[in-house]
Amino acid sequence: MGTSRRRFLGLTAAAVGSAAVGITPAAAACRSVGTLYLGTYTSSAGGGTGIGVATYDASSGAITSTGTLTGVQDPSFLIMASSGRFLYAVNEQSSGGVTAVAVDAPGRLRVLNRQPNGGNGPCHLALVANGKYLLSANYGSGDVAVHPVKADGSLGARTDLVKHVGATPHAHQVVQDPTGKYILAVDLGTDSVYTSTLSTAGKLTQKSQAKLATGAGPRHLAFHPNGQYAYVANEVNSTITVCRYDGTSGILTPGASQSTVPAGSPTNYPGEVIVSPDGRFVYLTNRGHNSVAVFAVESAGASLRLVATPPCGGNWPRHCTLDPTGTLLFVSNQNSNNITTFHVDTQTGALTPAADFTAPIPVCVLPG
Repeated sequence: MGTSRRRFLGLTAAAVGSAAVGITPAAAACRSVGTLYLGTYTSSAGGGTGIGVATYDASSGAITSTGTLTGVQDPSFLIMASSGRFLYAVNEQSSGGVTAVAVDAPGRLRVLNRQPNGGNGPCHLALVANGKYLLSANYGSGDVAVHPVKADGSLGARTDLVKHVGATPHAHQVVQDPTGKYILAVDLGTDSVYTSTLSTAGKLTQKSQAKLATGAGPRHLAFHPNGQYAYVANEVNSTITVCRYDGTSGILTPGASQSTVPAGSPTNYPGEVIVSPDGRFVYLTNRGHNSVAVFAVESAGASLRLVATPPCGGNWPRHCTLDPTGTLLFVSNQNSNNITTFHVDTQTGALTPAADFTAPIPVCVLPG
C-alpha cells in the first residue's frame, strides 16, 4: 500500500446523489478510436474532480481528455460491465462505498446510485455470477462486500460483508476465477488468498485459504488464459509468485517466487500485475524502481522469466492495463500525475514509449 492510500483512508466520505451528473465537454482528437475512463483521488490536493473521460489514438497511443464525470468521490478503481452499458467505481474512503454509473454512449456517463459497502477503504471491484453481483475489497477493514446489480445497472443494498481472519487483514483485490465457480480475495495483511463460493442469495462461503510467504504482502493476482496458473504480485517483499490453480476445487497452491526488479535495486513495491491475451507475457508495475517488469511465460504457464524492466515514464506506477488489442499498454503514474502509453511488441513482449498524458493523480485506467 502506498502512502497516498494511508492518507485517504482517514477521510470522510462525501455524499453522492443518484441524479444525473453532467460531463464537462472538451475537444476530442479526430483520429481517436478508443475510450478511456480514468480513476483518481478527489480528496487530495492536486487530485481529480471525478471519473476522467478520454480518448486514445490506436496508432500513436496519444490520449486526449474529453471531460469528467463529477460527483463521484475517490474513484480509485473502475470496472466495466460486459455489456459496456454500466461502469462501477469504488469510493475509497473511510466510510467506503461503491457507485454505479450508466454509460449512455462511449464517453457519456451518468451516475445511477451509490451504496455504502460497510467497510473502510474499498480499493478493488469484481463483477461476478454473470454480472449479477458486484464485490468490493476493503483494504482498511480487511473485508469483502457483496452488492446485487439490478436490471437497470444500479446497485441494491449490501447482502454480505465477510471479514478476513487475522491480526491486520487488508483485502486488496477480489476476482472471479476463470471457471466462474469461485471468488478469490487477495489479502495483503494476512499474506493469504481466500477462495469462496457465492450463493444465489449473495452470501460468501470460504472454501480454502492459500498462504504466501510470511511478510510477502500479496496485493493482486492475474490468471493465465489456460486457467491452470495464477501470478501473485507481492507488494511488501517485491516478488511475484507462480501459483498452481485447480478450477475444480478452487484450491490455489503457491509455488516459486522471484524478485520483480534486478539485484541492487532500491526499495520497491509491486502494484498491478496483468497477463497478455495470448498468455505469453506478464507485466507488473514496480513502484519505487519506477519500471514495468516484463516476464516471459514459460512451461505452459508454470514458470516466469524476467526479461526487462523498462522505465515507466513517471513516478509510482500504481496501475497498468492493455487496450483490447493487446498492442498498447497504459501505465498510471500516481505521483508524477501522468499516464504513459507504450507500444507492445506482441512477439517479444517489449515495450516502447509511445505517448505521455498529464492527469491528476491517475491510479486506474479502464478502456471503454
